[in-house]
Amino acid sequence: MASKITPRAKDYSQWYLDIIKIADLAENSEVRGCMVIKPYGYAIWENMKSVLDEKFKETGHSNAYFPIFIPKSLFEAEEKNAEGFAKECAVVTHYRLKSDPDNKGKLIVDPEAKLTEELVVRPTSEAIIWSTYKKWIQSYRDLPLLINQWANVVRWEMRTRLFLRTAEFLWQEGHTAHATKAEAIAEAEQMNNVYADFSQDYLAMPVIKGLKSESERFAGADETYCIEAMMQDGKALQAGTSHFLGQNFAKAFDVKFANKEGKEDYVWATSWGVSTRLMGALIMTHSDDLGLVLPPKIAPIHVAIVPIYKTDEQRAQIGEKVDEIIAALKKKQIIVKYDDDDQKRPGWKFAEYEAKGVPVRIAIGPRDLENNQVEVARRDTQAKTSVSIDGLADYVEDLLAEIQVNLLSRAELFRKENMREVDTYDAFKEQLEKKGGFFLVHWDGTSETEEKIKAETKATIRCLPLEMEKEPGVCMVTGKPSKQRVIMAKAY
Repeated sequence: MASKITPRAKDYSQWYLDIIKIADLAENSEVRGCMVIKPYGYAIWENMKSVLDEKFKETGHSNAYFPIFIPKSLFEAEEKNAEGFAKECAVVTHYRLKSDPDNKGKLIVDPEAKLTEELVVRPTSEAIIWSTYKKWIQSYRDLPLLINQWANVVRWEMRTRLFLRTAEFLWQEGHTAHATKAEAIAEAEQMNNVYADFSQDYLAMPVIKGLKSESERFAGADETYCIEAMMQDGKALQAGTSHFLGQNFAKAFDVKFANKEGKEDYVWATSWGVSTRLMGALIMTHSDDLGLVLPPKIAPIHVAIVPIYKTDEQRAQIGEKVDEIIAALKKKQIIVKYDDDDQKRPGWKFAEYEAKGVPVRIAIGPRDLENNQVEVARRDTQAKTSVSIDGLADYVEDLLAEIQVNLLSRAELFRKENMREVDTYDAFKEQLEKKGGFFLVHWDGTSETEEKIKAETKATIRCLPLEMEKEPGVCMVTGKPSKQRVIMAKAY
């Protein structure tokens, strides 16, 4: 496999697209702004989905499914939410096509098949879900209601990029109802923590937990919790969000419950979600100029074994030994692919598995059989080692764990080296342009100052960090008092 990857230093955007292509993750479809997720890419997403789904169920949530279509009147019920998504909505107005009498073989929209009410293709599901919750919730005995949905959504983006921003994407969206404000806030915080733990423990991607500024909140939320990750070009990527919705949607859809005292009140709500955007985050956190780099905990293939032989006899001998190796690895829950395809040369296979980010590659030839050893290559450092076959399974198990730790450590070090405190607006603008990264700056808390910075630098407030010391100071732009430093960066 000849490498055709544009170096990161030359063109980062093209490098990203090249990685997706050469690793065979996804491609653009015939529908503008939509993508086809290919089997290898979908296998990675399935692994993410499987881990997250288990975590959701461990925290008491159940899966359900709601319609992709939302009656326009329901969508309009919560005004802030409707306004926030209005420009991205796809709308169904008719339900039938018919033959065009003036153009044989072509179809036209049947004007007589106009819907009595237009349907919004869901950009998010709060409206359809909360209109349903009105029927499900009557008293405190029905609470908390903890529901998650795995689905697709449509947001008619004008500028798209595979995984990061597409007109249709896959995600999960949790929607919960609670008897008290405190319970709902605790739920929103808990799910943000679930996302953070997943990102760090499985994706080996360090994230900063924080709160969004008012202008960056989810439309219809009282508070938005988030996790922010730094990509290798220094830009931020919002990897997940969890929203405390207050009673906004309950009031919009008249969802009330009778408490233990028999008094009626509106329920308290949350929603939270991550999407296939995590695939983009994974690519940009770890990959290099040789291809994709995958953390073992999320990789569809942990080990690729490539035989090297000249004769059918050698191939058979190697195959016998590989069967033993595979059996030993499988006992340790290690996913193995033995590539004995004789249509491709070993060098081509090495490049393919390197491009696909397979964490460990094993090469074995006749001389290795004689010496009872194999060559083991690790994807993260490209280091190669000769290892005895006798202890190979234990070695590979330890190596996979080491690679997982190393990828997180490497990403943490990169973030540390590219996160800096800045106290003046001039210094911020200069360093943002030259170095990029995350900037810890003081902000006066006003939307006017926030908008000024965004207009002049394209940087936004990524979050008000939750786990950093709240150091008071003065705003770098206005000199007015600031309660704490916020993180600003250019972002995807």
